[in-house]
Amino acid sequence: MISVTRLDGSGIVVNAELIEFVERTPDTMIGLTTGRLITVKEPVEEVVRQVMDYRRRTRSH
Repeated sequence: MISVTRLDGSGIVVNAELIEFVERTPDTMIGLTTGRLITVKEPVEEVVRQVMDYRRRTRSH
């Protein structure tokens, strides 16, 4: 799971396993395998870093 911030300032925790793509449009859009799109404040690079950190943590066990 990764923590991100919606454009309205509210926080949301996203299941990193469901992320299909992350796109800059110019806002950061996270597309899930469920078809849902989430627009967040964090830059693309931050979302990618969080996903990579999550995968390192979960794959090391």
